[in-house]
Order: sequence, then structure tokens, then C-alpha cells
Amino acid sequence: MLRGLTGAGLGRIESDERFIELAAEHGFQAVDLDASALVQRHGAEKARELLSKNGVVIGAIGLPVEWRTTEEAFLEGVQKLASTAAAAAALGCTSCCTYILPSTDLKAAHFMALATRRLRTCAQILGAYGIRLGLEFVGPHHLRTRSANPFIWTLEETLDWIGAIGESNVGLLFDAYHWYTNGLTVADIEALRADQIVHVHINDAPDVPVEEALDNGRIYPGEGVIDLAGFLKALHSIGYKGAVSQEILTAEAPNQTPEELIKRSKAGFDKVFGAAGL
Repeated sequence: MLRGLTGAGLGRIESDERFIELAAEHGFQAVDLDASALVQRHGAEKARELLSKNGVVIGAIGLPVEWRTTEEAFLEGVQKLASTAAAAAALGCTSCCTYILPSTDLKAAHFMALATRRLRTCAQILGAYGIRLGLEFVGPHHLRTRSANPFIWTLEETLDWIGAIGESNVGLLFDAYHWYTNGLTVADIEALRADQIVHVHINDAPDVPVEEALDNGRIYPGEGVIDLAGFLKALHSIGYKGAVSQEILTAEAPNQTPEELIKRSKAGFDKVFGAAGL
């Protein structure tokens, strides 16, 4: 597995280029960022050289399509997806991810029909460029009732939806926080196949009742109560070899520098990967 980073939890980094350099300096092997923007600034060849020089790969890109709201917004975004996918593929990235909010103001069945068609379209476009689409179920309890109607928030439901979308390049974005807030276990990971997982996020939770764990209340790996050693060992045991990217969502921006925060991140990764024997 590759030790990876998202920008979430690292403060205000001046540029993607500096993000790549910082990751490399602290032993991280993957970064999640906008491949299209990197290619626009440098061209594909120079962007590849930048990544290669630092020994870093792009773990995943975000899905640049608004599939949750209007048809107009979806169509506007999907028109740009091919160029985004082409840029990611040119840099060797094979993963694109999006999240599923666990409640919706639309009627759930209607939203399911719309979202299934839209995500199938996205998957087909991404698949033409050799890119997989990862769907992230979102577990925090407070989000389940934020909107009028409940939607999807469990692993089982997400796997069922992936089956209904029906494209072979669709799988899971598996996040430790959502694993924890769903009350899942190591056995639930061990029941998966590695090829069902597109990408992984890692983070930790404060010592509060799980029902009170907020989506933007995450803490750094190894500083909380999630069994991250068990999480990592289970992923390793099923043969997952992709990026495990830190994602720390907080209510307020961190007041430390990116350099300080990435050192904190490295210490957390060393702690939990060490505990997992990896």
C-alpha cells in the first residue's frame, strides 16, 4: 500500500507543486490532486517529470461532475469529464472518486434513478481512459437526517448500488471514518475483494460516542480511537495495494504550517502502519 495525502488537514499549501515536494520530503508516495490543472500548467510531459522526480504518483482525482443536483449542472460537468480523464490518464492516475451524502431533499427513489444514470454515464466516460470510479459511503449520524429523506450510508447498500450501476470500473472509496461511524469491523473488510476497492482514505476519530462523531470532527491518524492497525492489516490481508490517503476534515482551518502538519501526519502514519506491521 502507498502512503498518501489529500490536501485536507495540511493547511494552506501554496501550490500543487509544493504539495508534491512536501509529500516526497516526508516519505509519502501518493497525492490526491487535480491532474487536469497540473497538466494545464506544465503540459503532460513536464507534469510527469515533476511527479517522477519526486517519486510520487497521483492517488486519485475528484469527480468534477455535479451529479447530485440538477440535470443542467450534471450536463455542464459531464462535458468536461473526458478532458479531465485524459489528463489523469496521461499522468498515470487510474482512480477518480466521489462521495454519497446519506440524505437528500429529493424523494429517495427519484434521486436513485437520476443518480444511477448519471454515475453510469460518468463511469463509462472514465472507463474509456482506463480510470475507475470510487463511490464513498458517508457514515456520520448527523448527516443522515440533515436533509428530508434518508439515502445510502452503509457498505452493503453501496455495494448493491455499484451492482445496479453495472459498470465494471465502479468500486468503493473506503474511508476509515465512515467504516468506524457505520460500526463496521475488520471482518467486513476481510469479506471484500481488493478489486472492489478503488481508493482508501485514512483519518481518526475523537473519543466521543460514535453517534456524536461529526464529519468535520476528524483527527490525525493515531491520535484517536479508530482501530487503524486493524483497518490497515485487513486491507493488506485482502491484497489491496493502492494509495491510503489521509483526509482530515475539521470545523476550523488548522493553525499550524503545512510543514508542521505534514510532520504530524508522518508521525501518525508511522504509528499506525507500524502497529499494523506494515
